[in-house]
Amino acid sequence: MTTEGTPVGTVQALYRYAVKSTAGQGLQSVDVTSRGLQHDRGWAIYTADGGIASGKRTRRFRPVPGLMQWSSEVPAGRDIPILESPHGDRFHADDPAASQVLSTAFGQQLRLRPETTVQHHDETPLHVVTTSSLAALAGLSGGAVDARRFRANIVIDTGADPVFQENDWAGAELAIGEHVLIRLGQGMPRCLMIDQDQRAVPRGPKTLRLLGTHCNTEFGLQAHPAQLGTISVGDKVTLRRPEAPGA
Repeated sequence: MTTEGTPVGTVQALYRYAVKSTAGQGLQSVDVTSRGLQHDRGWAIYTADGGIASGKRTRRFRPVPGLMQWSSEVPAGRDIPILESPHGDRFHADDPAASQVLSTAFGQQLRLRPETTVQHHDETPLHVVTTSSLAALAGLSGGAVDARRFRANIVIDTGADPVFQENDWAGAELAIGEHVLIRLGQGMPRCLMIDQDQRAVPRGPKTLRLLGTHCNTEFGLQAHPAQLGTISVGDKVTLRRPEAPGA
């Protein structure tokens, strides 16, 4: 049971990353499934030791610098992503030639694979940022900050006031459009990837150190789908807070 909620803005942009750690695909409309936006990070590039190629090193991930200069998309009506090299060469993700060209380009054995039992998402199926927080970060850094640097799925237009809008949204829900409901978690931990070069994203001010100083190295929110459906750019977004027991 939730309250009616407070309108907080509209959907400004939607992005999915069909092949993890490659440049994203902007969308006008997309289905929200139990694992996030349809086809988001459904495929990844694996290293020879079974790690998932990324911009950082963890138990699951292995650094493969330069992957964000490649891009991926899922054409309408299709399920298999298309991988595009920085030079414009295109390959279906399930074509062995795609893995071969990656291996040659990066000088190590790499293989494209769909997600199985090990999830490709870093933290949660969905990631949300707001324009207000982007404006606040721009004020700290002294220059505009492109939302694409944070590789979020949903960018919410909450206006231009420079305030970290979503800092007190953790534990609440966002109703998006007519049907979709997402449950908001804690802040999204950031890493070196936000300061690395990305395809088609203008170079901007370094922000990771600023986030460490002002935001506990977090930016945006983790989120989980709670009610599935389709969302579109321009959809209204309403913040709902669960009622306290006995209220």
